[in-house]
Amino acid sequence: MRFRPVMLLVMVVLAGCGSMPTLGTDSSPTETAPSAPNSQGTLTAPGGTDDPDIGRHNGYTHNQTLSIEATDGLNESEREAVVSRAMARVELVRGTDFKQDVSVDIRSRSEFKQGQETANVSESFQQFDNAKFEAMFLVGEGTNSLSTQSTSRGENVLGYYSNDEESIVIVSDSETPTLDGEKTLAHELTHALQDQHFNLSSYNKTTRDEYNAVNGLIEGEANLVQQRYMSLCSGEWNCLPNAESGGSTSPPDNWGVYLLDYFPYAEGLEFVTANQRQGGWDRVDELFSEPPETTEQVIHPETYDTDRPASVSLTDRNRNGWDRVHLDPEKRGATRPDHAVLGQSAMTVMFAQTAFDSYNRSEVVSRKAILNPSGDGSSNSLNYSLSATTGWNGDRLHVYEKNDKTGYVWKSNWDSSQNASEFADAYRALLSHWGGTKTGDGTWVIEDGPFADAFSLTVTDSTVVIVNAPTTEDLGDVRSEASNG
Repeated sequence: MRFRPVMLLVMVVLAGCGSMPTLGTDSSPTETAPSAPNSQGTLTAPGGTDDPDIGRHNGYTHNQTLSIEATDGLNESEREAVVSRAMARVELVRGTDFKQDVSVDIRSRSEFKQGQETANVSESFQQFDNAKFEAMFLVGEGTNSLSTQSTSRGENVLGYYSNDEESIVIVSDSETPTLDGEKTLAHELTHALQDQHFNLSSYNKTTRDEYNAVNGLIEGEANLVQQRYMSLCSGEWNCLPNAESGGSTSPPDNWGVYLLDYFPYAEGLEFVTANQRQGGWDRVDELFSEPPETTEQVIHPETYDTDRPASVSLTDRNRNGWDRVHLDPEKRGATRPDHAVLGQSAMTVMFAQTAFDSYNRSEVVSRKAILNPSGDGSSNSLNYSLSATTGWNGDRLHVYEKNDKTGYVWKSNWDSSQNASEFADAYRALLSHWGGTKTGDGTWVIEDGPFADAFSLTVTDSTVVIVNAPTTEDLGDVRSEASNG
């Protein structure tokens, strides 16, 4: 899937100070793309192979010029030619070949939005997801979290690869799209190549942290291939003009949900780039054999081989009519747990949301801590590594329900007591941002607003336990002795 980057104009208009870079996919390549012709004047595959079939597909070569006028869009035959040439180009950049053809379909944005409407889900699943996004302070009470996520995808997705259909869908406002200078095509064809070699449907993505971690590898590689592909469009290759804007000039409806979804594209690119520099595409192939387990490993590539997450245990201590929300087996599948693991990326977004929301002018972290407009030697325009979330070592969240009201217990482990204390300090500032006031030892209440509830916060050595309930009286029923953790 390729997400629409949000353009500089958005943040200039919204903020009046600071600036938002174009996100991720349109930044400069992190290292030189394959560019030097060999003695025969043709490019050799950067993956190190001299296979003559790589860089050729369906009779088209990677450096072939097509007699196409793309400004008015592409008809079906023109699109087939462009896709075949693009497949040859992706092969050359990635250094491996497609095993079969990939079909490309066009879907209008309105049609795509309709398809993103929330499907029928069980009440328990909706309760669980609502509470999870409420715990991240991204979607308030009374708002459907699944619909909010669907709306974000409907506005921002430019194209996607369907594992089930083994085909690409380009989302366009025109029946004859210009394919935005081949960026989306390069990105989605990389996903098709991944699926043909690694079977993308086989990866376990049962929690939010696993989902963003594995997608960091999948989207990170697609972004890297896309970058190198597009750099060749500036020199060796004749490419379609970038007639359609790849960025949005409108702010997301929900910045936090957007930033959570954008994580794999931003940090994933850095993760894959670091590993590809270390050991070439063979190293990336190895990652698909053992993908990252946590978003911490994606944010900090050096921890991939050394920092395994802790398995956080959480004993239910609910009482007085509060029941644990368990997902229906037929809805959750054989491996879908009925607890959440949110991870470092989600925790970072939870704090970052305060820099973008319009609730008040306070912020837990500044926009400068999140944005990387000038670059720090990386290609990443967003920073998900905050001091307050560094040192994450695992978390677990349980959701509870009573009379259509929900509460939750969220336990996190940290590498040190200092890390735990820093996270807790930031969380207290988060409660204050949303209108919370301290009412007792470790107890806070938010009286009004989208997150009006009671909260208990306990820090014990390197462990933090957060309890949420509708009232302070309910805190001890969601988790007995909540003030003691």
